[in-house]
Amino acid sequence: MKGKAVIYLEDGTYFEGKHAGAVGTATGEICFNTGMTGYQEVFTDPSYFGQIMVTTNAHIGNYGAALADEESDSIQISGLISKNFTDSFSRKMADSNLNQYFEERGIVVVYDVDTRSIVRHIRNKGAMNCLVSSEIFDMNKLKEELAKVPLMAGLELASKVSTSKSYEIGDANSDVRIAVMDFGTKRNILNCMIERGAFVKVFPAETSFEEVQAMNPDGYFLSNGPGDPSAMGYAVENVKLMLATGKPIFGICLGHQLLALANDIATYKMHHGHRGINHPVINLSTGKCEITSQNHGFGISEEELLQSTDHVSITHRNLNDNTVEGIEIIGKPAFSVQFHPESSPGPHDSRYLFDKFIEQIRAN
Repeated sequence: MKGKAVIYLEDGTYFEGKHAGAVGTATGEICFNTGMTGYQEVFTDPSYFGQIMVTTNAHIGNYGAALADEESDSIQISGLISKNFTDSFSRKMADSNLNQYFEERGIVVVYDVDTRSIVRHIRNKGAMNCLVSSEIFDMNKLKEELAKVPLMAGLELASKVSTSKSYEIGDANSDVRIAVMDFGTKRNILNCMIERGAFVKVFPAETSFEEVQAMNPDGYFLSNGPGDPSAMGYAVENVKLMLATGKPIFGICLGHQLLALANDIATYKMHHGHRGINHPVINLSTGKCEITSQNHGFGISEEELLQSTDHVSITHRNLNDNTVEGIEIIGKPAFSVQFHPESSPGPHDSRYLFDKFIEQIRAN
């Protein structure tokens, strides 16, 4: 730790800091997360694949790293930028300090930089590609390397983080059989369905509808994940076929966007997205506010939703910017949300959505 490291953004903005984790260079779209805790769950969330993460909380690493907190099998962010990064911790259940955790997994960390300035820059200019390095310091070389990085818009990334083969979890004798389309699902999402007595079979992102049907599912779950949903034509076609069965469908985050696309509602790239554990969302049916965990850089078109009120209704809205956070398909047991009900910021404000899904399956 403490060697030189640099941050270079595609608009030419440049920062110098210190390095931790692995020595190397990483690229991706820069984004920021406002959560004060849960950093390891964020780092291992597949929805962050291909992104350089800026943490707005001033201190990262205080409680070390515990394998039990991972949401997937590996760190998914490309690199980390933080203000204070510590290799000491006070948590008894931690398996290692955070520096060791990043170093062993080959992830570059840049710290001791003005993260407030970086976040303000992203909020003003929007999300953009970024390079972090603890080995390249020549400005021309930095520009050359960053120029090779594709834009997030148009990228299909779900198949890169999805399981390579299907697997089963839960009670095989359950009367609730759920087919999970893994576009980058988090472990706790699966846990929330298993805790409710479901049998779950998880399928790779590009699995054909016919193969999914072979398990004779009672319902379909469309998971979260990274990348541009409009680049996932294969998934949109599958969702259309699933809708035609009349069986319940529940989508989260990327799954929410895919459900919208399957109903001819477009998605769009947000200016800098929503990422944090304190986003207030209003449930339009109950009038109650839910504190939610969010991680998305794409949204669904408000304009096209308002032209589709005969078959799609809005169920949730973000109270910060009024963007659409939930929809349901009129006349079908299919619904989705843009936030993460399996997370615990509220702490359990939105867990009822899993209950709703299970109830729909049992009633169908």
